[in-house]
Amino acid sequence: MIAAKSRLDTWLGRFTMYRLILWVLGILVAYSMVLNVLGWLTFGIPEMLVHLVLCVGLTYLSNRLLALLFRVRPHSESSLITGLLLYFLFRPAFGATDMAGVALACVLASVSKYALAFRGRHIFNPAAAGAFLTGLTGLNIATWWAATPAMLWLLVPGVLVVLYRTRKMLMATVFLVAATGIITTELLSRGMTFGQALWQPLAQRPLLFFVGFMLSEPLTLPPRRWQQLALAAVVGVVFAVPYNLGFVANSPELALLLGNLIAFFLGQRGGVELVFKGSRALTPGSTEFRFEPQRPVRFAAGQFMELNLPHSGSDGKGRRRVFSMTNPPGAAEVTFGVGTAEPLSTAKRALLALSPGDTVSATAVGGDFLLPHDAGKPVLLVAAGIGITPFLSQLASDAGQRDTVVLYLAKSSAELAGTSRLEASGAKVIARLADGSTPPEFMHDAGTSRIDAGRLKELVPDIDEREVFVSGSPSSVDSLRAAARGAGARRVHVDSFAGY
Repeated sequence: MIAAKSRLDTWLGRFTMYRLILWVLGILVAYSMVLNVLGWLTFGIPEMLVHLVLCVGLTYLSNRLLALLFRVRPHSESSLITGLLLYFLFRPAFGATDMAGVALACVLASVSKYALAFRGRHIFNPAAAGAFLTGLTGLNIATWWAATPAMLWLLVPGVLVVLYRTRKMLMATVFLVAATGIITTELLSRGMTFGQALWQPLAQRPLLFFVGFMLSEPLTLPPRRWQQLALAAVVGVVFAVPYNLGFVANSPELALLLGNLIAFFLGQRGGVELVFKGSRALTPGSTEFRFEPQRPVRFAAGQFMELNLPHSGSDGKGRRRVFSMTNPPGAAEVTFGVGTAEPLSTAKRALLALSPGDTVSATAVGGDFLLPHDAGKPVLLVAAGIGITPFLSQLASDAGQRDTVVLYLAKSSAELAGTSRLEASGAKVIARLADGSTPPEFMHDAGTSRIDAGRLKELVPDIDEREVFVSGSPSSVDSLRAAARGAGARRVHVDSFAGY
């Protein structure tokens, strides 16, 4: 089971969230046309093809034009995703007014990324903004026709893959329980059977499409998990409760826009320009990159930052990548520890090619890999390879304030990163080096034996009294988490690096 999960994580880790959603939406577009040929949809293939070209073409072209006007680099994947979302929001039709409405929605969606933005970060989901504003004009109304029973055969697995990759399963569950519960209760009051009342919101209303492809958009979510769960519940209620305020009525796009506005005030508002200051080798296989932010960055030790790294020949993961910060909060510089052993991804090559003075845009800050607020709570930090990076930030900001044990797994003593910070932290550091080399004097040598539950219990006898944090590659995290559970750990937090 662990091996299968590890293989799935490794495979999905080849794609960024944006590239994965683009592929899934593309497959759903092809599937919708197959359904139309089979008679399960009745739009007409010519209408669907023209509708697809209109949605994708206009969002792509308008986004590039606006990027040129605002003198920024366009994010083509984002515009294509917006176009595909609008394809599923508006019904394909040849009516002049209908097509004009769709065209307006596409342009407004692109405009919202620039006009309804703050410090380079758009506030609202572009597709929802375009659909909502177009609805106010009366030219066209979003019908969210993706909520068709025949679409479920591929929609459900597509949504599950996206939610699993983005780790938003719990958030989606909260939204679905809140929205489905309200809608089902309302339908039961109208005399429907329970089965009918449950089937109708899931199969004939756009709950699944909404939560899989729109509510989970990272740039319009708050940074912390508890905030995301609370937001999902609020949006679920607004989504499901019927209301009419005269000029606006209940709609999925309005529910999402209200959620986006709440999220904006909860997190780091706006992007941050980072000026590259330099880099240094941490180990033969890892490098620390230093940046000076143009304004203060709000984050907690252990969180990550998403960087926008435009580069030619981008691989399957696109140009936005997530990195854990190694500096403590409040430091003058932002630093990232990155594995730079061959083979290198295109993003890592872009990082290594930076010259002092070059700028990089940070688009989001988030993550819940945080030490307990109670400094009296003892912790065990388990790092596999480059997984040490979030711990370096935590140890620098929490030095000597709590009972901390660090278990560091590396290939050799030369591959131990941040040793000076580890020593200065006052934590008990245990090193397990695969080649049998000798760790620095301040570290305890764990030998070369595999870290399973028994061995972990020997190394950390009081593990059942500690909160455990595990960081590293997906396969390492899965096996080490299982070992921690087997050794008696009650709470295990994980942070995995799928490769970037």
